[in-house]
Amino acid sequence: MLFDWFTVGAQTLNFLVLVWLMKRFLYKPILDAIDAREKRIALALADAALKQVAAQKERDEFQQKNAEFDRQRNELLGQAKDGAKAERQRLLDEARQVADTLRASKQDALTSELQTLHQDIARRSREEVFAIAQKVLTDLAGLSLEERMGEVFTQRLRELDGEARAGLAKALKTASSPVHVRSAFELPAAQRAAIQSALNETFSGEVQIQFDTTPDLISGIELSANGWKVAWNIADFLASLEQRIGELIQEKSEPQVHPAAPEKAS
Repeated sequence: MLFDWFTVGAQTLNFLVLVWLMKRFLYKPILDAIDAREKRIALALADAALKQVAAQKERDEFQQKNAEFDRQRNELLGQAKDGAKAERQRLLDEARQVADTLRASKQDALTSELQTLHQDIARRSREEVFAIAQKVLTDLAGLSLEERMGEVFTQRLRELDGEARAGLAKALKTASSPVHVRSAFELPAAQRAAIQSALNETFSGEVQIQFDTTPDLISGIELSANGWKVAWNIADFLASLEQRIGELIQEKSEPQVHPAAPEKAS
């Protein structure tokens, strides 16, 4: 069988023309459309990726802000709790201090009242003791209380022991001023003469005496010379009485503690 090369050539040419035409008017638009679509898809994917990154960033920022908000809230709550606790403690301390101040004030007032009562009782006791002693001495001996005290003091001067006599004698020798004899009352001339005579006899010499009146001695007589002192008054007896009265007041003021009654068995 013989080939018709012209026909083969014509068909080949037709095929090539058909391929060119198809590539020019069919494949190229399809390929361009496919490329354009792929580019749009790539751009859409890239935009979606950017949006996803932005969304992730916003979510991270939100979580960070939320965590920071929780931290600040917890910190503020802690500060509020600490402040409330400190304020509560301050109020408790202030209330305790006020209570202690009131308690101390009441205690001071009670102590002052007890001291005033003690002093009033002591003063009245002294007055009663003086009045009773003076009346008894006057009724029994016919002498006033002051005269009897002068006699007792003169007797004590004559009966000084060795140590007291030596010390007073030394004080009299070294004294640069007269001996002071103080009394709670004005001594009569007879008692002054008796005291002067007792001192002269006791120390074998003329003793310079200055008589003074001192009501604080509480019905007594006191002799002092260069630091040495000889005294007789009823202050010592009153001091003992005051001490005893103070003890009685303290016993009465202390709360009585009674033992608890035993519980009955059921």
